[in-house]
Parts: sequence; structure tokens; C-alpha cells
Amino acid sequence: MITIRRARLADAPLIAAVHVAAWRSTYPGILPNAYLARLSVCRQAAHYEATIRNGLGAHVASASGVDADPPGGPARVVGFVTCAPAQPGAHRQAEGEIETLYVLDDWRDRGLGRRLMRAAAAYLIAAGCKSAFLWVLRDNPSRWFYERLGGRVGAEATVRVAGAPVAQVAYVWPDIATLEQAISVSH
Repeated sequence: MITIRRARLADAPLIAAVHVAAWRSTYPGILPNAYLARLSVCRQAAHYEATIRNGLGAHVASASGVDADPPGGPARVVGFVTCAPAQPGAHRQAEGEIETLYVLDDWRDRGLGRRLMRAAAAYLIAAGCKSAFLWVLRDNPSRWFYERLGGRVGAEATVRVAGAPVAQVAYVWPDIATLEQAISVSH
């Protein structure tokens, strides 16, 4: 069984492990390989612990029962999303920002991304956000997912990762209700 729930502090290392695994499987050839090899679950865990402690929107997809690894074992975090009201600045495209969304390779194509996006949209709406955006690396092979949910390219920018310039694209939902509707229809 897969459930979507608010993240707890104990989830931070599990979230970090998903983050590192997702980056290592998605970004070879896009980000420097040496950088990907140096990604640290411990450093990422500290970041996600702070996110959870600060009460920002962090939700996990947790697998248990026959879906767990090993079957019948304890629940396992297989995906997550983080979001928050957007901070003022040059990269702000809307009122709410979906900061991260990652699902382990073996758990893709099961609707987890949509369910996690639904949790993020609900959190942002409850926080008073009427619009949402997210940044994704331009060469990310999963960009189509955001397009299928009605995201429109709102901006492009270059960020530096390990000293290398990397192009990114902002997907924007000017009315967060359209994101909610797209999630419901595509399910």
C-alpha cells in the first residue's frame, strides 16, 4: 500500500536517500559525474530536517505491506515533494513554489508524482497561494510530466552546479486551481 503523508523528522534521512538516488539516476551527462558521485545523504538529510522543522510543505510517498521492500517490512519512503510560499527575488515566478519532487525509478508510473503534486497544491492553497511554479533542469527527461499537468514555461535561467552552467526552466501555473484540476483529470 502506498500512502501520501506529511513528512516527519525521522523521514529526513529517507528523503535524502531518495534525493541522492534520483539525482544519480536522472542527471548523468547533465550534471558533472564527479558532483553526482559526491552527493551526500547526510548533508541532504540535514537540509530536509531543517525543512521539516520549519514546518514547510514536505510530503512523502510511503510504501508498506506487499509493496514494501522486503514485502511486509516497515514502510519505506519511495518519493517526496517539498513546497512553500515563494520567497521574494529574481527567480520568483508565482506565489507558491514546488521546490523538489522526486520518485525512485522503480516506483515511477504508478501515479505517485501526481499524488505528491496534489499534496503540494493543497498545502500551497492552505497557505494562501493562488499560483504556483517550479524550476526544473532543461535537460531533465521528465519535464513532460509538468507539461501534462498544465505547467507553462514562464522563464529560463542558468544556474551553476559544481562550477558548470546548467540551464533550467520554470513551469508556472498562474491559477493554482488549474494545477489541481489537471491532477484530478490525469489520474
